[in-house]
Amino acid sequence: MGVLSLVLQSSGTDASLRGVSAVNDRVVWASGTNGTVLRTTDGGSSWHVLKVAEGLDFRGVHAIDEKTAWILSSGPGDKSRIFKTADAGAQWVLQYTNQDPKGFFDAIAFWDAAQGIVLGDPVDGEFVIMTTEDGGATWARQSGPPALPNEGAFAASNTCLVVRGSATVWFGTGGARVFRSDDRGRTWTVAPTPIRHDSASAGVFSLAFSDHQYGIAVGGDYSMPTDNKLNIAITSNGGRTWSAPTGVRPNGYRSAVLFLPRRHAWIATGTNGTDISVDNGRNWKPFDTASYNAMSAAGRVAWAVGSKGRIARLETEKDDVHQH
Repeated sequence: MGVLSLVLQSSGTDASLRGVSAVNDRVVWASGTNGTVLRTTDGGSSWHVLKVAEGLDFRGVHAIDEKTAWILSSGPGDKSRIFKTADAGAQWVLQYTNQDPKGFFDAIAFWDAAQGIVLGDPVDGEFVIMTTEDGGATWARQSGPPALPNEGAFAASNTCLVVRGSATVWFGTGGARVFRSDDRGRTWTVAPTPIRHDSASAGVFSLAFSDHQYGIAVGGDYSMPTDNKLNIAITSNGGRTWSAPTGVRPNGYRSAVLFLPRRHAWIATGTNGTDISVDNGRNWKPFDTASYNAMSAAGRVAWAVGSKGRIARLETEKDDVHQH
């Protein structure tokens, strides 16, 4: 395997970025504070800054091609909204505005161009689950699973919520629990993880799966970015049970984890750096010390985004000659 390296790119913005969605190795979208959305169609050689709505914090973006993307703003009450563009960001349609003053959207994901899901913090004791079957033209509130007292989710990287296949979805919480649904969010099961949840700033922040069974959850306490205590959990049965690996953990709090299928490797990032595991999450090795919030990968390339408009392209030096 070539040496992994994060190569900084010029984003043209100083917004804090928490959403990134790679379509392929050339088309990538990113999102962040002050109504900022970014888009590249040349692998990040040039980024175009799109101002969608001043004052909104776009914590999540999900793109399906170079023209079509959804963005999710997070905030109390009507600061949580869903927008869609079908013309590369020239126009944005406001699809949904949260009307509940106690509501707060955390993440958005799509199985395909029609079927999508949004996760929000609990209202009246239940997590908010919104689903669409028509590309977001209409959103329906589902009966969400019950939350523990003071349990919410983290709108840190748009990866506390992940989908696979045509109907499976998982989400992780500040209560260090992972919920799973196999019917697009209509019914749920839940399992505890060994990740720390000893404060309001601790819990599960991100999930990734290499298939329907094997997954990794990362987190920790964002107020203690260098503390790597109880910051990772692994499942090999689709999230029914989670355990802590006994090897070398990621080097601190981690807000995003990603599987790189071409490399058979996992990477995890946070505000004090990025780590890689080549043994399915059992042991981790740091390879970058810059601060990032979120990651996305497609094809041979991954991207990481962070505060002050930081965007980096993650690539290896060369493909292995003997890789088949």
